[in-house]
Amino acid sequence: MATLSDVARRAGVSPATASRVINGSSKPVTEELRERVLRAVAELQYVPNAHAQLLARSHRGAVGVIVHDVSDPYFSEITRGLQRVATDQGRLLMICNSYRDPERELEYVELLRGQQVAAIVLAGSGYHDADFTRLLNGKLAAYEATGGRVAVIGRHEHSGDAVMPDNRGGGELLGQELCRLGHEHIGVVAGPRVLTTTTDRLTGLRAALAEHGRELPEHRIRYADFDRDGGAEATAALLDAEPGLTAIAALNDSMAIGALALLRARAVPVPQQVSVFGFDDMPMARDVTPALTTIRLPLVEMGARAMALALDPGAASPRVESLAADLIRRDSSGPAPR
Repeated sequence: MATLSDVARRAGVSPATASRVINGSSKPVTEELRERVLRAVAELQYVPNAHAQLLARSHRGAVGVIVHDVSDPYFSEITRGLQRVATDQGRLLMICNSYRDPERELEYVELLRGQQVAAIVLAGSGYHDADFTRLLNGKLAAYEATGGRVAVIGRHEHSGDAVMPDNRGGGELLGQELCRLGHEHIGVVAGPRVLTTTTDRLTGLRAALAEHGRELPEHRIRYADFDRDGGAEATAALLDAEPGLTAIAALNDSMAIGALALLRARAVPVPQQVSVFGFDDMPMARDVTPALTTIRLPLVEMGARAMALALDPGAASPRVESLAADLIRRDSSGPAPR
């Protein structure tokens, strides 16, 4: 590979001048010298050393995002928004999958701090874990002390910029729709207990049911992984325990699609016998059969807003942006059977 010295020799300039042109230095360089250097770069197909540029510049060119699993459509959509803003601002986006492992999340914060990224976005749910939260906040504070910026998506015990999807409000919308359709025998496919997202969505759902004089007993809730297989297994457990359920409310769309698959395998008609509801409105929610009734969150916008906050150093105090949820009615839901 060509080196900076090779470029300087080809252009007939000093290595310092070549470096100023390539790295966008504020020190003045004549247009003629600039053109010679850029022509040499093109002829030699020179690629700057990213680590050397990092040492030479005060500007940090990369940003990091920690997600639970980028293969999950929820995080794929959020990452689209993150990527869009990062790219528009000329930043390299480094994506880290924690796979909902808190220890790995802590390791990634340290790794991104070592890479001197300009900002870290925590895109996954917060945890109900005081020890983990204390350790995480300590590592984030050390990173912020070096000039790094942090933004979070969802409810985290971190004092800083945040984008807050209305998970509780979305749960209330879901509960109100269940009551409007006359459902009383409702099973809930919830995510992991340790996640704040699960808690907030379930809290909103219970509040709406309570307004209509309906309870959600614990035995009608099954906690599972936020994925298709988790949804299928939890739905099977609910139906085996209570065959008379008329609705399955899944707290994300992947689990709802697992519920639809399980019901189809058991030849249970949807929504004539059992209605199915999801949460998030991922793109695939429109394409399954029947199309999924769900709670829509603006996932791409959530990512875009979080990255914009992370890269905007202008505010002296933490900023919190709330994004509303909407009910999207499709074919998987209907009135409770008589």
